[in-house]
Amino acid sequence: MTSYLSAHFDGIGGQIKEVPEDFQVEEIPLYLPCGSGEHLYIEVEKRGMTTLDLMRRLARALDLKERDMGYAGLKDARALTRQTLSLPGVRPEQLEGLELPGTRIISAQYHRNKLRPGHLAGNRFHIRIRQVGEQALDRARDIVHVLEQVGVPNLFGSQRYGLLNNSHLIGRAVLEGNFSEALRQIMGDPALIRDPRWRQAAEAYRAGDPAEARAALPPAMRDERRLLDMLLQGRDERAAVLAFPRRKLRLFLSACQSWLFDRIVAMRMESLETLWPGDLAYIHGKGACFLVENTEQEQPRADRFEISPSGPLFGYKSTLAQGQAGVIEQALLDHEGISLESFRLSKGLSMEGERRPLRVPLTEKELDADGDDLIISFALPRGSYATSVLREIMKPAEADLQNGV
Repeated sequence: MTSYLSAHFDGIGGQIKEVPEDFQVEEIPLYLPCGSGEHLYIEVEKRGMTTLDLMRRLARALDLKERDMGYAGLKDARALTRQTLSLPGVRPEQLEGLELPGTRIISAQYHRNKLRPGHLAGNRFHIRIRQVGEQALDRARDIVHVLEQVGVPNLFGSQRYGLLNNSHLIGRAVLEGNFSEALRQIMGDPALIRDPRWRQAAEAYRAGDPAEARAALPPAMRDERRLLDMLLQGRDERAAVLAFPRRKLRLFLSACQSWLFDRIVAMRMESLETLWPGDLAYIHGKGACFLVENTEQEQPRADRFEISPSGPLFGYKSTLAQGQAGVIEQALLDHEGISLESFRLSKGLSMEGERRPLRVPLTEKELDADGDDLIISFALPRGSYATSVLREIMKPAEADLQNGV
């Protein structure tokens, strides 16, 4: 995906995430804990670990089950982040003296319910872009002005597609019932794999030797090893793939939804702020959608950023837009050989689908130069990614943002 909303401005280049402090994220809570209840809400600052890593460490330290703990959003490992977790039945005094490397507990208050994914208003970002080009501050200000006026393209981007940038391909293969291709993609393309043992395993698998592939796999790749064990025991490819952890399979399917959505955003990049007849407009204050029948009447609301055109995260319950917007959405499905019914799967893998705005507002922005670096701060709504802002400002090679540029 190479289209930019700010294509008429050159990017500033640069590097991100050289150290965790270069990429700081703070959750904006949807609500504050009420002070009573059985769930202890803790605000945690973590450095150099994922949210799931942090939850595993807390579960071990406090003798909890991970599934009983709650979080509002997943945060990157290569960052300094502040987020809230909920811990059932834990008392504040149990946290005293708790030492977890890379972790600092900032506050603890009780609340009545478990924290659920999506229970946040958004995120604040404070990012250092190192080694930027000349006139970077002026160019960044011009680009940010465009994003403030038009909105940020609400892309998922490459970080959604996994280490090998192929999670969406696995999901697509599952949707198509092409379990042979799903297996190939799960094992990975040897040309893209850095770990030598994993690369050896992928080469062996592609050469038709699952036994050698299993022997070569790194110890940490337990799920892939179990998959190969099933093949070696004579199970078919479909059974092996569907025995993969359901959470991971749903992530693959979600990545395919995200990839298709990003295609829609790219196709409408030059008119993200413009409502078309037949659009399903997203109401930012409510999260609901309605059919646009009179663009002349509704466009002023879009100009005030009350509403925006939306695109589908395709699923078997999806409602597609009408008019030209609907033609684009259906044509994308037809081109990929996928139907809405493709998302109706067995074993708890069905994806219902939903609508997502094609753009989101950029707020609380600040820009400053610091020697050869640029410092930028801003806020985005939940479910939107800082990389969508950074790709416009930096205009790097597409895959580079995932890897720190």
